[in-house]
Parts: sequence; C-alpha cells; structure tokens
Amino acid sequence: MTTTLIQDAITDILTNLDRANDDFGSRYPGESSRRQPVHTIYGGAHLFKYDTAVKMGHLALQSLKNYAPNFVILAQCLQIPGYESLPTDEGEIRELVSRVEGSSEEPIHRSIWLAHTVYQRILKKLEQEPVEDFRLDFEDGFGSRPDAEEDEVAINSAKAVAMGMRERTLPPYIGIRIKPFNKECSRRGIRTLDLFLNSLLAEADGKLPENFVVTLPKVEIPEQVTALVNLFERIEAKSSLSRGALEMEIMIETTQSIFDSQGRATVRLLTEASKGRCIGAHFGTYDYTASCNVTAQYQLMDNPVCDFARHVMKVALGGTGIFLSDGATNVMPVGPHRAGDSGLSPRQTQENIDIIQRAWKLDYDHIRHSLAHAYYQGWDLHPAQIPIRYAACYTFFLEGFQASASRLKNFMEKAAQATLTDDVFDDAATGQGLLNYFLRALNCGAISETEIPQTGLTLEEIQSRSFLKILQGRRSQGEG
Repeated sequence: MTTTLIQDAITDILTNLDRANDDFGSRYPGESSRRQPVHTIYGGAHLFKYDTAVKMGHLALQSLKNYAPNFVILAQCLQIPGYESLPTDEGEIRELVSRVEGSSEEPIHRSIWLAHTVYQRILKKLEQEPVEDFRLDFEDGFGSRPDAEEDEVAINSAKAVAMGMRERTLPPYIGIRIKPFNKECSRRGIRTLDLFLNSLLAEADGKLPENFVVTLPKVEIPEQVTALVNLFERIEAKSSLSRGALEMEIMIETTQSIFDSQGRATVRLLTEASKGRCIGAHFGTYDYTASCNVTAQYQLMDNPVCDFARHVMKVALGGTGIFLSDGATNVMPVGPHRAGDSGLSPRQTQENIDIIQRAWKLDYDHIRHSLAHAYYQGWDLHPAQIPIRYAACYTFFLEGFQASASRLKNFMEKAAQATLTDDVFDDAATGQGLLNYFLRALNCGAISETEIPQTGLTLEEIQSRSFLKILQGRRSQGEG
C-alpha cells in the first residue's frame, strides 16, 4: 500500500475527530420520538378534581355549540381561508349546512371542504380527547396563601390525581407547577412538591400517572435546576420510584433566562443542568414582556420581543429533543352577561357572542403566529379556548395538506430514483421538513391514518420520524 505524507497522523486525527463527533451527537440527539401535546392547560391546584379534564371537555364542546353552532359561523369568526365565499344570510347558512352534512357524495368547493372538515374534526376531538395536557398550578393560578392552606391543597390535589388514575379520567399528560426556586419561594416550592408526591404515591400504590412532569417557573440560573434534580434524586431514593422517573420542564420568563451575564444562551445552560430530566421549555409571555418593560397594552403573544426570545430558545435547543411551548392568550372568551331567572335579552345575547368571538379570533391569530414560528404547543387558560386551539392547528395543517402530500409523494419518487441509480441526492432536509409536517398533523388529529397513503408513504414510515431511514429501508427492499 502506498503511504501518504500524513499516514502516521491519520489515526490520531480520526480518533480525536470521532471523540468530538460522538460528543456532538450526545448533545444533539435529534427530535424526540415522544408525542408532544398541542397545549397545556393550567388551572389552580385548589380547584382540581379527579374529573376536571372531563368537565373541561364538556364546557369546551358546549362553548363551541353555543357560539359557533356550525362550520360557517366558525369559519367567518376566525376568517378561515375561503370564508369570504361562505353565505352570511341565516337562511342560506342553514341551507348550506344541511346540504353539506346531508350528503357525503356531492362535491363541494375547496373553501367549504376546509371549513367543514376543520369543524367536524374539532367536534370529534372534543368528544374523544379534549384536554391533552393539564398542569395543577401552585404558582400564579394559586397565589400566595398561608402555609397550612397550601399544605392541605398539595395533599388533597394529589389524592384527586390518584383518584383520576383509578377512574381513568386524567388527560394523557399531567403534572404540577410549583413555585419558583428563587430566594423568596424555594422553601415553599420544595415543601409543596414533597407533600404532593408523598401523598400521590401513597394513594396510587407507589406509581405516577403516565407522562407526569414537574414545571419549574421563572428559572434564571442553572443552580435552580440543579436543586430540583437533587430533590428528585432524594425522592426517588426514598420511594418506590425508579431512578430517573421524575421529569421536569422549565419556564423561560425573564431576559436573564435568555442570556446570562456573560452573554451565553442561558436556556441551554439550564437544560444541561437537568442531567437529562428536562423534557420541555415553556415560554412565559407576560412575565417576559414585563421584564422587557413592555406596557400592559402591548404584552401580546406576537410582540417582536417575544419572537426574539422564542427564536433564541429554538436555536439554543434545536436538535436536543426538548419540546418547546409558547405561552397563552390572556383575553378570555367569556361574555359579560349571565343568564338569570328571566334569561338574557337579545341585546345581551348578541353582546356575549360578539365579545367571545373577538376573543376567539385573537386567540386563533396568536396560535397561528406560534405555528408559523414552529411552536407547536402552547398554553390554554380557559375551556372556551380549547376549540380554538384545535381550529388553529387543524386549519394550519389542512389548508396545505393536498399540496404537501403531492409534493412529498413526488419527492419520494425523485429520492428513490436517485438512490436506485446511485445519484447524489443531497436534499434530505427538504424531505425531513415535509415528513415533519405530516408527523405534526397526524399527532394533533388534523389528519387521520387513513389519509397517510396520499403522501406515498406508509404509516410505519411516517412514524419512523426519519426521512433517511425511510430511504434506507426502501433501498434495502429494492436490493432484496
């Protein structure tokens, strides 16, 4: 074999390079294979009951039926693409709804199909799984209360969660948000978590609910994360929990949690301090805008200062597998008038409708803004916001479904040809981007498994989550 000028150095060079590449791979393992919920609903821990999620689902469905009783009204309220072509006359709306829902064979215009499909899938979601993730809140939604009262709520709410486990009324994801680990609140936060978990494990035969997580708010320094990890380790050691059973998510709510005093991306330092236990980073819109001195009028989800912070979070945590979540719209879809013994007057009824639908539109626009910036999860604070969460997600994915399905199918054919002929096919990022689209759409219920074949892929291929793995699998089949 012919030697080269650097033959004696190649081994050392490759050894060092392999070590560096392995370290990079461990720090950036790629997207998580877990399902990510599309929302997290926060509610005061003192209000939580074993069937809270079920009741929230009923209220969400009732809100939709009361204030958008058909797909035309919802489409016009939210300005779903094509809404301009839908009728506004009540009689014409009733006729269109009756015609569309009465026939499964008659072809309908694209704008009608989108509005109707979104509405029907919202109804289905609200009937089957309205709440995906719920957080019992001991922070802002609970407030500052006497220690004895918070102790009691910690114990009783844990018992309610245990009952929900037995009755199968919990949402698929659940957890608690404790008080922050700053100087003022850390002792209270630690005590609440200790009491809650001790009571929960005692009531639930030493088990946690599936997908249980502890939310640590207002995190600013890695030492606060380290403290929670140390607490987890001690609780696991003194209970029936296996090592690593307790997981956490952090909340990014101040400028110091974006960059530290040395100009480093704090959010990455925070997650690294978790020793692999951090599964999510949630952005707190209103605390963050307040820390930027934004006045109340402009403390909105789509304020540019929020975009900057979210982009830093995305860049810092890209490829780590840690989920990102946006904040909440704090304008609640609640009408000012309550029906008494005599009911509401027509004027009062219309005022309720107008106010609730305006709040819905604001919420919808904020969620669409988040989705456009690749934030696929956010907070909901009220049951009446839940239908709009799904309306925004479903519209976002369905309005581009046909074009994206055709594009992916053509893309796969092109990729397969390049693979079979040994051509260089170096646009895998585009393929992965298309695959991610359908993964998210399938995950949130925007599309069903029966629609996957339109992409040219199988459900198993979609669920592999890797465009390169799909290509490798098809190449193996071709060679076989």
